[in-house]
Amino acid sequence: MISQSSNEFGEIRIDNEVVARVAGLAAMECYGIVGMAAKNVKDGIAQLLKRESLTKGIQLSTNSNNTVNIDLHIIVEYGTNIAAITETLISTIIYKVKEFIGIDVEKVNIYVVGVRVDV
Repeated sequence: MISQSSNEFGEIRIDNEVVARVAGLAAMECYGIVGMAAKNVKDGIAQLLKRESLTKGIQLSTNSNNTVNIDLHIIVEYGTNIAAITETLISTIIYKVKEFIGIDVEKVNIYVVGVRVDV
């Protein structure tokens, strides 16, 4: 569980799955991102995950100061500038997670595990 807070009305608990889904949907909105890849890439073959399985390409870790680190395993489109894509991706994820959930993101690590070439 990433975040837990309470007020006079009750408790609010935000699960890791929620943060991962927000990060995954934010990633899919960015130009040049084809999709997410499974975290455990074997034999150098990256498997493109379906939209329902976005969170399988995302790994979260929480810090003691109530912030989160996000690792994304992505597949990019051939011919795009990977540095520009990842820069945009990092800023988008930090903004969306903070805006929607209210949790600060300390670090976003991007792992480009594949390039899709359209023929």
